[in-house]
Amino acid sequence: MRILLYLLTAFMVLLCTFACQNDDDTNQNMPEEQIENTFDSLRYLALGDSYTIGTEVADEERWPVLLAAALEARNGTVPSAPEVDVDIVAVKGWTTQNLINGIEAGRDELLPEYDLVSLLIGVNNQYDGLSIDEFEPEFEELLKTAIDYAGGRTNKVFVVSIPDYAYTPSGGGQEAISTALVRFNGICKRIADRYEVPFYNITPISQQGLEDPSLVTTDDLHPSGKQYRRWVEEVLEEPVWELVKDR
Repeated sequence: MRILLYLLTAFMVLLCTFACQNDDDTNQNMPEEQIENTFDSLRYLALGDSYTIGTEVADEERWPVLLAAALEARNGTVPSAPEVDVDIVAVKGWTTQNLINGIEAGRDELLPEYDLVSLLIGVNNQYDGLSIDEFEPEFEELLKTAIDYAGGRTNKVFVVSIPDYAYTPSGGGQEAISTALVRFNGICKRIADRYEVPFYNITPISQQGLEDPSLVTTDDLHPSGKQYRRWVEEVLEEPVWELVKDR
């Protein structure tokens, strides 16, 4: 993909050079986003659990990958082929403590600094019946780690709300699940606000899973690629673009 984009870019630049020799006004008629990109590349780190790495979905249907593609599409095409490189630290079943341990274990594989960092974690703390009092300091530790990986820039970090799996066949519409996740999401938002980090609420989309089964994968529990695409298109793409376009 990168080679093809590079070749395409080289061709377009060469074509533009010849065109400019014949008509000095050519560039004046080109849309601004086709003359200059906002960024040449963008390094994105996504931290989380099964909701971030994806379960029963193709790699390209993971929401961080879909978000990266959306940011690339917004970033123009000339004079270079911009890319969003995504590193994901996430495993199905991870709690906050698992994620803390996983980041530490994989530290040597990560870049020292990223242009964008996201955090979505907590559902397995609730699912496993772990203490919400322990969740709060662990989530705060993870958010501080995310900020560190963003070079201390809180405006390059964002938190995504925990989906409500009560609205899946496995969740069976259990009100107790929704009530518990409201508390967990409340903690996530409160800590995000404390550090002036954006909090993006995708939970209402997840709560359509029973009325629209196509939003849930074949395991009857996790979001489908269709649902992830809606997260990006309806909630994440526009505000995250605002975070990165002037970096």
